[in-house]
Amino acid sequence: MKYQSQQGFTHKQADKVGVLITNLGTPEAPTKKALKPYLKQFLSDPRVVEVPKLIWWFILNGVILRFRPKRSAHAYSTVWTEEGSPLLVHTKNQFTGIEKRFADKWGDDVVVDFAMRYGQPSVDSAIDNLLNKGARKIVVLPLYPQYCASTTGSTFDAIAADFTQRRWLPELRFINQYHDHDPYITCIAQSIKAHWANHGRADKLLFSYHGIPKRYLLNGDPYHCQCYKTSRLIAQALGLQADEYMTVFQSRFGREEWLKPYTDETLKGLPAQGVKSVQVICPGFSSDCLETVEEIGEENREYFMESGGERYEYITSLNAEEGHLDMLFELLEQNMQGWKTGDALGTAKTYENRAELAKALGAEQ
Repeated sequence: MKYQSQQGFTHKQADKVGVLITNLGTPEAPTKKALKPYLKQFLSDPRVVEVPKLIWWFILNGVILRFRPKRSAHAYSTVWTEEGSPLLVHTKNQFTGIEKRFADKWGDDVVVDFAMRYGQPSVDSAIDNLLNKGARKIVVLPLYPQYCASTTGSTFDAIAADFTQRRWLPELRFINQYHDHDPYITCIAQSIKAHWANHGRADKLLFSYHGIPKRYLLNGDPYHCQCYKTSRLIAQALGLQADEYMTVFQSRFGREEWLKPYTDETLKGLPAQGVKSVQVICPGFSSDCLETVEEIGEENREYFMESGGERYEYITSLNAEEGHLDMLFELLEQNMQGWKTGDALGTAKTYENRAELAKALGAEQ
């Protein structure tokens, strides 16, 4: 059968709203064996690496996948927990908190799930789960505050690809950014203020975002601009002057120029400019992960301290903090306007009529 149908479908099934939150992904274990298929899926995505397919195939399979899995496995092993990778643990906790909020307010009318763009649980499996529970309307929230084709755009691609295989498509709403959403800015600002209350302020506050090739910006990607806007809004909420904070970009890969200034090079140079203490926060990451815990929390700390720095602090991501979950719940509800129980979701009579019509036409269900 070319087009998939729901498992155990019945025309009497009540229609529900589905909520899907997504994040980037994680290998299943901190091992070379687990990293290779994960990296292959990730780096084979044309949204992530915009290089002619044939050329990139030889580079990826002939060079990168021969050496990088071992190095990446070592990095993951330094942050791995008993429950799995930090990203998976935090995303699960976010899912649990959001699911509870919908259950408390909406009861059984809303079903919630989460997925990873790469690795498990997959986007396909999460959509299956929502549809099998009766979701006829789905709102998707990729947990990337700033839109980027490599992340948010790729998530949409995965959902669209899944939908091409479905017989009965659900109504879809897709949240593609919330970089200037007031409650999000407030959450970040409050997190920084809480850190200041416990540890005091540093000479400089760095907002570090995941980098992308500069070429993507020149080709029209809004990510760079949205990162700077986020930083500016948070700084305004904190009452910071222009010389008290910086926006920097981390995690570059390959030889071409990426968005600047680079986080690592900035931290290496700050002590010589008289900046002896820094605090770093990553507003583009909704959950702590390898790039925040290991790269920012450990690797870049060493760069700063070895260059003459005296105090370095990483301010953790929002993760499953109650205020963050409240904000995400509110954002999802705003994007579900009009999907009310009893009208957009249908009524018992609607299901009854639909089942009677199907039976009259020869369907058993």
